[in-house]
Amino acid sequence: MDDVYDSNKNQSQDQNQGISIGVIGPDALVKRILQVLKAFPSFKPVVRTYEEDDSAPRLAEEIADEVEVILVSGPLPYRRIREEANVKTALHFVPLTDTGFYRALARLINALGTDQSLRLSIDTLGEQMVDKFLKEIGESRVQADHYDGSAYPTREELIAFHRERFEAGISDGALTAEGAVALALTKLGIPNEWVIPTDQNITVALERALLSTETRRSKEAQIVVGLLNADHFEKRIHGHTTEHDVQRFKLDIHRMLLDYVESLDGYLTPLGGDEYLFFTTRGIFERETGGYKTIPLGRQAFRKFGLSLSIGIGFGRSANEAGTHARAALRKAKEAGGDTCFIVREDKTLIGPLAMADSLEQDLSITDAELLRRTESAGMTSAYLSKLLAQTARTGRTDYMAHELAVLLNVTVRTAHRLILQWMDHNLVRIVGVEKVPKGRPRQIFRFVFLADESWK
Repeated sequence: MDDVYDSNKNQSQDQNQGISIGVIGPDALVKRILQVLKAFPSFKPVVRTYEEDDSAPRLAEEIADEVEVILVSGPLPYRRIREEANVKTALHFVPLTDTGFYRALARLINALGTDQSLRLSIDTLGEQMVDKFLKEIGESRVQADHYDGSAYPTREELIAFHRERFEAGISDGALTAEGAVALALTKLGIPNEWVIPTDQNITVALERALLSTETRRSKEAQIVVGLLNADHFEKRIHGHTTEHDVQRFKLDIHRMLLDYVESLDGYLTPLGGDEYLFFTTRGIFERETGGYKTIPLGRQAFRKFGLSLSIGIGFGRSANEAGTHARAALRKAKEAGGDTCFIVREDKTLIGPLAMADSLEQDLSITDAELLRRTESAGMTSAYLSKLLAQTARTGRTDYMAHELAVLLNVTVRTAHRLILQWMDHNLVRIVGVEKVPKGRPRQIFRFVFLADESWK
């Protein structure tokens, strides 16, 4: 297992990992999809972008043989692919729902600064759909004029439709589902908003795409092995005065773990002392952890017993392989200082640390395998990474001076400077400013670009 965290695995091996998903759409929407896709570590995206959606059928045929499923950015290119392309791969699209419409409508109303009746030209969204959306929010001020031309309008046809309505005084502004149309209307001075899907819409579409893949269906029933270890258990036992109290304490912990594993429809057995082994299936585990993000059990253990847990989860092609990976993941959790969870997948890549709290409170997980390998090869240990992620989750902070980082990581300022230089060499950190001090040299401000969710190469 020494090679679990080896950052020197060759690229050809990486290309064979994950479920291949084709992502097709205009550049701006594809970037949003890829951002949401980071929460789906099972997927490996194959991206194709276009400026005109008449290219969508050709792009779908181009990648159909190398992906298990294709996700298209919207209903128009989806229909074109269905009718014009010879594609047998499972095909999904990101729907335009009420949330995207309400967002665009509110932005347009605010931009126009009116509380009077509003006349809008609208494309792509059907008349019945828009009427339903408006009735649901009790909006009676909007009068909609819908595009009723060809089923597959060109960008020029949609621009002409909105321009004619605006110049004729029929509309006060436009709602369009095409980014290129929105950009052209803006250049023409026509008030408009681009109706784009929300992150939730994209998440739902990705979940549907994931469930439709053969790989996914086969992995749903894959056995998952978990190892639970109570941190500093001996110290907690010393707080009890009698052997009966110690046994009751152990029984209470056992009951809590039984309840948790029951929620996973799994099987739990104690290994003696402070360690437990459990089994469940991958599909259930993924759903209960919100896509490998949180382990609420950690918060429960702390609230009930003042106890933190280290958890290692192993995926594998056999029970033996999954167990071996679980042990390696547990070692990683211990190295990170405990009170966390790591997952080692069947390809020996790492997910974690998972948040030991409710998903609404914080999200400490990193599921980007390439980024995890990059941090590992840069000498950023799990302990350092966990502290940085926890601090970012609590405060949103991504910028530090060397002395502040030294306090956070519990190292000397000299060591902090050495680590920063090392991480800068791997493009994980960059200088973003300088703070002047009354006496002495100015202090440089360093940003952890991957925590700030910036692009890194």
